[in-house]
Amino acid sequence: MTIDWQAFTWVAAISALLGGFMIGLAAVWLAWTNGRIAGISGIVGHLVELLVQQKREHFGWRVAFLVGLIGAPLVWMAFATLPETIQQSGTLGLVVGGLLVGLGTRYANGCTSGHGICGLSRFSLRSLTAVCSFMGSAMVTVYVLRHLLGVQG
Repeated sequence: MTIDWQAFTWVAAISALLGGFMIGLAAVWLAWTNGRIAGISGIVGHLVELLVQQKREHFGWRVAFLVGLIGAPLVWMAFATLPETIQQSGTLGLVVGGLLVGLGTRYANGCTSGHGICGLSRFSLRSLTAVCSFMGSAMVTVYVLRHLLGVQG
């Protein structure tokens, strides 16, 4: 992997820094106002449970969180073009990968946003273990697919 320094722009660097700051601010705000962790898998999972059980408690902030999550790229598009995305896998690879990520979030009792952003910032040993597992699994997967099996993305 190399960094393309010719493509570096201060605008991109500042927008990434601002985005990280806003994610941190949103996580702190959610913890202070609702006592909740900003973990996307937990928010979506509990929202689905509330919909199935036809309950409305703690419903509004979950919907607002998801609207913001989905709406942010739409707001971005009003001011700039979205970065180009390149799909490096077929549909089957995306489906299998998505199912494995979903299974992993259930086993880890949280996702990368919950453990990586909120858990690590609270010095949670459980979150540190989960993040090391996420990252270690990702590194092993890339190594096996690219270097042992020769699958190129």
